Amino acid sequence: MTRRESRADHRLGAHEEHVHREWNRELEPVLPIRSGDVVRFECPEASYGNVTPETTVAEIPNLGLGPGHALVGPVAIEDASPGDVLEVELLEVDHGEWGWTAYWPDKGLLADHANDHGLHVWDLGDDSAPFVDGIEVPLEPFPGTIGVAPAAVGSHSTIPPRAVGGNLDVKYLTEGATLQLPVAVDDALFSVGDGHAAQGDGEVCLTGIEAPISVTARFTVRSDLEIDQPRYDSSVREIGGEVLAATGVGDDLEAASERAILELIDRLTTERGLSWSSAYILCSVAADLKINQLVNAPNWTVSAHLPKSIFD
Repeated sequence: MTRRESRADHRLGAHEEHVHREWNRELEPVLPIRSGDVVRFECPEASYGNVTPETTVAEIPNLGLGPGHALVGPVAIEDASPGDVLEVELLEVDHGEWGWTAYWPDKGLLADHANDHGLHVWDLGDDSAPFVDGIEVPLEPFPGTIGVAPAAVGSHSTIPPRAVGGNLDVKYLTEGATLQLPVAVDDALFSVGDGHAAQGDGEVCLTGIEAPISVTARFTVRSDLEIDQPRYDSSVREIGGEVLAATGVGDDLEAASERAILELIDRLTTERGLSWSSAYILCSVAADLKINQLVNAPNWTVSAHLPKSIFD
């Protein structure tokens, strides 16, 4: 992947002194900036080196992924106060040369159906990554975890998303998007990481294409706005064209989503000849879950879409 040298007022590398693995309002800022400044972040992949290009699936059961996502920051934005909004313009997002996708039998949407561990290590091109059987997965890199410090005192896990951002895993927060975050503490204390080179809506096996990324962002403090949850504008458009799809019906969102992914995996194994493991990984990095309806009680309808263009 060709790395661009963008204009930035500040740069933060993936050095130990710049990386933390918790949300905590008491963390010492690694960089003070002003509203309007541009910062380039070099973010490690989420495991922070515990997974490497040489890792094998046999190592996954005993692999320690650490206490949380490896995040770069926090950055203190001068004059940001609780009640303000921090506007983050994602000017450039680039991915590294490799990535990984793994699943565990006790985690993810299909925790009750996966009988073993799975791993795929990816070689990443500029715009796509080869998978199995000639499949090419399109790449749209984005930070899976992006946010500001929560108001609550103490150490908080990076795993759940929060009203102040965090592990949102919104694949549309890629280059050209603008994210607005409610500020909960003085100076906001912004951090970013958990890079994904690609991910389907749902991230069903627990991981996307986990990859090192660089993020160049402009920060603006907005005292004229008041929000309670993250908001964003995005230039990313959903993939058009034909889809390979399956539908799930269930009495809640998770049950319907699980059924849809199981049905799509069945199509991939019977119609396309993929192994169950490869099909599950492909669904996590390239299939989008769609809520079709949630008003026809007592059941929900969810579909899983996979673009047919990846098979061409």
